[in-house]
Amino acid sequence: MKIRIPVVLLACGSFNPITNMHLRLFEVARDHLHQTGLYQVIGGIISPVNDKYGKKDLAAARHRVAMARLALQTSDWIRVDPWESEQAQWVETVKVLRHHHNQLLGSLPQMEGADHGKTHSPGPSAMPELKLLCGADVLKTFETPNLWKETHIQEIVEKFGLVCVGRAGHDPKGYISGSPILQRYQHNIHLVTEPVKNNISSTYIRQALGLGHSVKYLLQDAVIAYIRDHNLYTRDGS
Repeated sequence: MKIRIPVVLLACGSFNPITNMHLRLFEVARDHLHQTGLYQVIGGIISPVNDKYGKKDLAAARHRVAMARLALQTSDWIRVDPWESEQAQWVETVKVLRHHHNQLLGSLPQMEGADHGKTHSPGPSAMPELKLLCGADVLKTFETPNLWKETHIQEIVEKFGLVCVGRAGHDPKGYISGSPILQRYQHNIHLVTEPVKNNISSTYIRQALGLGHSVKYLLQDAVIAYIRDHNLYTRDGS
């Protein structure tokens, strides 16, 4: 039986707030990688961005981390990691990948000695990989001048790899063909199709909350309760 490569999926972003769409990214990405027959997804990490990122209407990191933890209460393989949000300044994505890659390699002795069960045991000879999980909208941002360093884009796709889930209005294949770097390493970019069209966005959620509209079934109930209890995303704070 061929040994599958163990993979941990890392998603970076604002998660402002975390939506059911964010959670679905992990599920469809895991299904896709498993169906290739090459990989075994052994974990997922959500890494909320640092407050110093300076994005408009960005709730404090402590709130975004807390909401992510609440949203993941029913997941047995995805966790939130606050490391990025706890740094003194904004951390570039490639540096977040390096950090978690080092953490992953550092946990190897424990992983090999632990009993992971039948579905999660990749075998001692398979080295784990860390891949950046994102939506196709993130892939498009690689085109934006001065937003990403080309050396960082190359390191992300060459050393780590991307798992990119399609979104309405985006053409990930076109983004790859239009970028020499992405073309060169397209073998390390997994394009995933979400079978259920899902256009939920955190921007829409914030707008709806600001208008006093219901967001039930778009977010986990525990997240909705947290937003209400902490008066987040309301125009007048009430």
